[in-house]
Amino acid sequence: MAETEFSLLLPVYAGDKAAYFTKAFASTVIDQSRRPSDVVIVQDGPIGTELAAAVAAATAGSPVPVNHVRLPANVGLARALETGLEHCAHDVVARMDADDISLPTRFERQLAVMDTGYDLVGTGMLEFDEAGRVLGKRIPPTDPDDIVTSARFHDPFNHPTVVYRRSVVARAGGYRELPLMEDYWLFARMIQAGALVANLPDPLVMYRVDAGAYGRRGGLTLFRSEVALQRSLLKDRFVTRRQFVRNVLVRGGYRFVPVAVRRVAYRRFIVRNYTTDGD
Repeated sequence: MAETEFSLLLPVYAGDKAAYFTKAFASTVIDQSRRPSDVVIVQDGPIGTELAAAVAAATAGSPVPVNHVRLPANVGLARALETGLEHCAHDVVARMDADDISLPTRFERQLAVMDTGYDLVGTGMLEFDEAGRVLGKRIPPTDPDDIVTSARFHDPFNHPTVVYRRSVVARAGGYRELPLMEDYWLFARMIQAGALVANLPDPLVMYRVDAGAYGRRGGLTLFRSEVALQRSLLKDRFVTRRQFVRNVLVRGGYRFVPVAVRRVAYRRFIVRNYTTDGD
């Protein structure tokens, strides 16, 4: 049986660094044991000359076709991804961010699961800093019931790791604008719509964490996104009224604690310590 063809969806914007993009592209295209059939690079608004040169070089040297979609203005991640999905040549689509690194067997392992009929497959992640030091690992729930249960309180998938079916994403309503929570909202709707979902526990993506990562997880904008998300989940009956109150108090309150406290809480409850033996 022929292998399933799939597209790689990779957004870039002015804030991305050329060197990081080059590594992200190489790790998800050139270095993969199972390469994508095509790549869609969505340029979300104008970018600097160095990043533009890196995108051009990656496109020219790619072993698979690349479709460079340029948006005239920055429209945000949700709309950029929706535009990118429209240009993907295949129903199965892999996501990647422009500053992360995929391990070489990522797609081989995820597509093996997708080929059995799944609609959404994520993986674990290793978090690393700008000096290249591994900080910890994020291991998602893998049992189907645990994924659904976890989704009532937090995102059960690591967005930069997912592979999904574009048709199932569309049936769930696609990406909708909600700062830093577009993916959680989408995945909750996919689960509610009956999508067959799975996670591989092994970290197959290295996720870059910069100095401002913990600051971006807080503030009034994130609190408003949180409340809007929870209201939508309650309206759709994805969470109960009691779960709604819990989520607003716990998840919403997390947005207002000091950055230092937020960092400790995140590293204690979300990211596990990493050791060379994987324990």
